[in-house]
Amino acid sequence: MIYNILLLYYIAINVVLFVVMGIDKYKAKRHLWRIPESALFSLSFLGGSIGGFFGMFCFKHKIRKYYFYIGVCRGLRAAPNAFS
Repeated sequence: MIYNILLLYYIAINVVLFVVMGIDKYKAKRHLWRIPESALFSLSFLGGSIGGFFGMFCFKHKIRKYYFYIGVCRGLRAAPNAFS
């Protein structure tokens, strides 16, 4: 039961970060108010790192910033610990 809830949470947070990356890219193209990088990192560390990684490459967003690679990879390392 608890694993089903954790799996549902993990899927949801990844979808949320993927969508948020798309929204931020949309706003960046139109010079609108942007989503703070700290919010993107927070969602990544809360378990959405896979969604963030796919969002970076699907939307070609934040791919020039080396610290986003580091942040997303740190989130990838932290995510499996939630299930152990």
